[in-house]
Amino acid sequence: MRDASGRGVPSRGWVLAVLLLGLPGLAAGQGREIHGENSTFAGEGVAMAWGILKAASEDQSQVVIRIVPLSGVYAYTSVEGVDPFTQKRQEILGGHPLTGTLEIRSPRATFAEFPRREIRVFTAGDWHAGRPTLIIYYVGVPDTTPEFLTESALSAYLDAALTKLRERGQ
Repeated sequence: MRDASGRGVPSRGWVLAVLLLGLPGLAAGQGREIHGENSTFAGEGVAMAWGILKAASEDQSQVVIRIVPLSGVYAYTSVEGVDPFTQKRQEILGGHPLTGTLEIRSPRATFAEFPRREIRVFTAGDWHAGRPTLIIYYVGVPDTTPEFLTESALSAYLDAALTKLRERGQ
């Protein structure tokens, strides 16, 4: 195509291809990616809080992520551990309905081999299409993650943190 001065004008298909190449997550058929930086997160229709349940040996300590939907937008979630160097992936939580509070536990030691955690959330349509709507990723356990010696202290903290996040979101 040529404009009025006779210069070439890129076709719409070419322009679309260039735009998609500039957005790698979208070009690959994946949703928006957000870097979760703190041990609490609220946004994009979800909230989550992290905590660590300490054990007698570090290998037995558990990293706990509690997730709650803030809206009815998302239907499912999954969690993967990723080695950022090899891109090898390990399923932490297979697809699970996100209808209420969801808790994911991982041995702390698994962060050595798979330090990146991707919390993937899906609308019903994106779930059936096999592509996440949103990926919230962390590189390791956030530095701000508190540690607890008892299950009851961990649970009380996670409940209080999520309550604050919900209140701020409304």
